[in-house]
This record gives sequence, C-alpha cells and structure tokens, in this order.
Amino acid sequence: MHKLTTGNKFGNLTVIEFVGSRNVNRGHYWKVRCDCGKKKEIIASSLIRGITISCGCINIKHGHAKKGNVSPTYRSWCGMKHRCNAPRGKSWENYGGRGIKVCEQWLKFENFLEDMGEKPEGLTLERIDNNGNYEPANCKWIPLREQAGNKRVSVFVNYKDTRRTIAEWSRVLQINVNTLRSRLKSGWAIKKAFATL
Repeated sequence: MHKLTTGNKFGNLTVIEFVGSRNVNRGHYWKVRCDCGKKKEIIASSLIRGITISCGCINIKHGHAKKGNVSPTYRSWCGMKHRCNAPRGKSWENYGGRGIKVCEQWLKFENFLEDMGEKPEGLTLERIDNNGNYEPANCKWIPLREQAGNKRVSVFVNYKDTRRTIAEWSRVLQINVNTLRSRLKSGWAIKKAFATL
C-alpha cells in the first residue's frame, strides 16, 4: 500500500495525485509538481528515500548530481536523508527509527550546501548531539575516526553530571583514550580514572 498523500512535500516536489501501480516493478507511482512548475510521475520509494527531490532542474542549478559524477557533498546529503527517511535502510534503527530527523531547510540540497559548504576530503558529516537532528547548529565535518566515538553502540560514561563517550572524555580531559579504557576495564572508580592524569 502506498504511504504518500496529496500535498506531501519532498525537496522541490509536491505530491499531486496517485497515478497507480505498474506491473514492471510493482511500484506505486505519484504525479508530482516541481517548484519550477514541471510535472512528473515518480515512484513512491524514490520520494520517501530522498532519492528524487526535483524534476531534474536542481541538478542543473548546483551541478553536484550530474549523472555518473555525483559529488562527495551530494553523496553525504543523500546518505543523511536516507538514514532518517528509509525504514528499510540498514541504518534506520539508529536514526529515523529513533526520531532523528533532517530539518526542513536541509531537504533542499542548496540549503545544505550553503550551511555546511563543500565536504572536505577525509571528513564525514557528524551530529554534535548524538540525540539531536540534522540541522545547521548540530552538524559539522569531522574525521571518520572521530565519528566512531559518537556511534550509539559506543560506551557512554556519566561524570560530573555530563554524559559522554570515553573518546569524548579523552579529548576533554586530555587523557589518552586507551589509558581511560584500561583504567575502567581494570575496575577503577570513574572519579579516580578521570581525575588521575
């Protein structure tokens, strides 16, 4: 059963009406109107997953999604939306399934690009507050190795009324992360492990 309704907005596209199912791939197709005025029929899954957000005019404007030459910045933007909007995606449970959303202004790539700039080589998109949404005040580009410390599977430690991962505490306290892990694994009290330099 299709999940969309008339009036739903996906990027530059507004859903107008349900067209029907097509036997080729059993997909549900909807007629949409792009902000530029052009109308088009799109398969529902492409809208829901954030794969299609315009009639194609947006690709011409920013140049980051030319066929066969998608930029790293555009790829990061698509990945962000997929994690939050695709219930069947492998990352859904830790993002959209937990209520993490992409702010409305970032549903348009141009706005995301303006706020975050080009993706620097070797960096990845990260939320500052792991429980917060994807929005300008809560996102930054960081090295991939640092992002591993902010994953939901990471061990969090409460110290002085603040909850952080061990990797984050390591940076704050300026104590080697392996030293902290070793101390805690050896049974040190948190206060002693974190206060001993």
